[in-house]
Amino acid sequence: MSVPPTIVRSQRLLVSTLIASTLTLSSAARAADPPAAPVVAPPAHAASGAAAPVAPAASSTATTPDKPVVAPVPIELQAPTSTKRTETFEPKPVYTAPTLGGSRLQADPIADGAMLGIALGFAGLSTVILSTGEIRPQQISSTFTTSQLLGIDRTAIMQTVDPNAAVISNVGLYAAIGYTVIDTIATGFREGSKQAALVDGIIYAEALAITAGVTNLAKVAVRRPRPTAYIAAATHKNDPTYSNADSDSSLSFFSGHAAIVGAATGVATYLAFTRSPSSVRPWLTLAGGTALTAFVGVERVRAGAHFPTDVIAGAMAGAGIGVLVAHLHREDTAKQRRVWIGFTPGAGEGGMATLGGLF
Repeated sequence: MSVPPTIVRSQRLLVSTLIASTLTLSSAARAADPPAAPVVAPPAHAASGAAAPVAPAASSTATTPDKPVVAPVPIELQAPTSTKRTETFEPKPVYTAPTLGGSRLQADPIADGAMLGIALGFAGLSTVILSTGEIRPQQISSTFTTSQLLGIDRTAIMQTVDPNAAVISNVGLYAAIGYTVIDTIATGFREGSKQAALVDGIIYAEALAITAGVTNLAKVAVRRPRPTAYIAAATHKNDPTYSNADSDSSLSFFSGHAAIVGAATGVATYLAFTRSPSSVRPWLTLAGGTALTAFVGVERVRAGAHFPTDVIAGAMAGAGIGVLVAHLHREDTAKQRRVWIGFTPGAGEGGMATLGGLF
């Protein structure tokens, strides 16, 4: 069987192509490999079996003449001279904690303006309404006895009313209000900032206005007769036509004087601890404000205007409002937690819970 000429030519062409490709790859590989070292014929003594002479050891510092050794050049690291580069790559803290002696209080014109306007408006309108006599006072029952009062409040009825005590209590009230003005001005000089003085003034005004409004609201809601009203009712006990028509005689709870002085003390103490924590000023402010609040409260009781519980409640309410208002103006920071709660498990099933706060 004979093979067709066309197939024979195709086979020959395929074999020629494979041989050419093989030769091309071999040439490329030889070009890429480094030149091989020349083969040196062995000396005559190696062929005869004689020992080869030992060459002297080369020095470790010997170098070939065609490749001289270059000493390394030390690289000196220099600080960047560009200010922009320094500010860009220098790590800086994200938050800078405020100093203890610096201003850490702030005021919002919109929020504080609205709050101050509402508080002043409510306090002013309620005071005007109470002064009109529109609100009818609570009448004391003819069967009332002092045993129905708390033991601490009975002394307000059994005492002899001092007519000068009311004037003295007013002096204490005005002294507390005057201190708020003086302390606000002094803050501007101590801190060297008019803004700090403005913030303190807003805090004082807001605290006093809210205290006055809350006091009037409590007076209208409770309508507790004053001690002088109880004394007058006991005097006219056998008079069936007697009726108390004085609206102010039924506004005993709680004491507005004690509340205002307590609020001023609360704000002043908080500001002192915030702005001068390392000095004796906060403690003197706390002691002086507490003594003035107690003094005004005692004088209000001696004047027959309030029961002891009235002045205690007023002082507590005012001091609480003052501290709260001042605290709400403290600058919030990312690293400062006001209140934190912790829990430590015990050996058994129980544990210990802790509650901490930052004044």
